[in-house]
Amino acid sequence: MSAKYQAYRNICIFIALSVLFYLIGYWLIFRLQKATPLMMSVGFAAVVTCWICNIKLSDLGWKWFRHKEQLLSYFIPLGVISLAYGLIWVLGFGGFYDAGYAGELRETYSLGQWPDSALLGFHFFLTATITFALTLPSVLGEEIAWRGLLVQQLSQIVSPQKTALISGALWTCFHFPLIFLGLYGVEGTPLLYQLFCFSLYLMSASVIMTYLRLKTGGVWTAVIFHMSSNVFIQKFYAKVTLENDSTVWMGDEFGLIPGLLMFIVAVGFYRKLGSINT
Repeated sequence: MSAKYQAYRNICIFIALSVLFYLIGYWLIFRLQKATPLMMSVGFAAVVTCWICNIKLSDLGWKWFRHKEQLLSYFIPLGVISLAYGLIWVLGFGGFYDAGYAGELRETYSLGQWPDSALLGFHFFLTATITFALTLPSVLGEEIAWRGLLVQQLSQIVSPQKTALISGALWTCFHFPLIFLGLYGVEGTPLLYQLFCFSLYLMSASVIMTYLRLKTGGVWTAVIFHMSSNVFIQKFYAKVTLENDSTVWMGDEFGLIPGLLMFIVAVGFYRKLGSINT
């Protein structure tokens, strides 16, 4: 059996199992009132695929490689999202900052005498460290599938650039049912607009994550990138911003500016993918 045939077989089995576990995870949303089983369903599919296809779990890229790429994985999303919300605030698509949210933080942390600036700085620090670390289980559940198994298998049959686009498309479509059913997304913009902005953001992120994954041979770069993207956009900037009528159109994963900036960064990494030998 040729290596390409084995890779095709492995991918088909993984996709079939992903659909099966996804349906089970979707059912569990309503039973447990939590989306975690759904988000981790592809991780289970990846593990079972490895078992069926005799793929070693150690081949999914568990080694910790150079610190440079790990730091890039953390700071690229942080930089893109920080710049995006800086533009949102400067251009008037939202305000810095929501005093009401600062008041909630003051009560949550029991820091009644702290000024808002210190509260927001403290909250940013906790987001960047503790909250970041707490996202590991759910993100790892996804990433051992998308960048751990799928990227590894795709890179054996198509170019690195196509690997990034195909894996990104599947990763993006994985979220679509939740968006269609209103379980994930925002209110105030058309569904097609949300799908476009969300797809732009994730497809662009996929290009960068695939480059880092193939460059290092490790899945941890993708895990760190994914965690960083989630916590800074969802747990800090989106909450800190004082919303107006334009914010929902321009901010978050479902708004234009973060996706557009991520796309600009991804263009450079897409070109770099062409020089990677797999």
